Amino acid sequence: MFANQQQDPAAPKDDTPWYLKWGGKGVATVASIVAMITGVMAVITISPTCIVFAIYQILAGFFMALIEAPYLCFFVDFVQKVSSVMDGRPSWNKAVLYIAMSLPPVIFCGSLSNILGCGMIFFAGVVYGFLALGKKGSREDMMAAAAANQQKSPGIEDQDAWGP
Repeated sequence: MFANQQQDPAAPKDDTPWYLKWGGKGVATVASIVAMITGVMAVITISPTCIVFAIYQILAGFFMALIEAPYLCFFVDFVQKVSSVMDGRPSWNKAVLYIAMSLPPVIFCGSLSNILGCGMIFFAGVVYGFLALGKKGSREDMMAAAAANQQKSPGIEDQDAWGP
């Protein structure tokens, strides 16, 4: 963290390991590049609908690169501002954004290029969704939750709990 930035005490602690954060960024960066390349390949078609959604896919890949890898878009003035705003957001926001961004080209023009490029964007959204789930509980916590759940549910041999 930089010296001039203040830590918000009300903000929730993010206990995601650094290698998972950078792994998610890496997947999203590769997805943005693949989406832009396959979008360019998808522009070469006869259907006007597919051309429009291929351009949309190129823009979606560029937007992902803008968020995840600002060094790829150093020629745009506001890159650092957008990237820092999105880095401050929870992982589930990126997951929802990327999954929602990936759906329209596949729905309206199901060409192989769109499926591949938007599939990568969708995969990056799924990775961020898993990052949003957080760390799994310890073995003791899971055993205690299972024991508490087992006490609440009626067993097969408990005929009275089934009703009349």
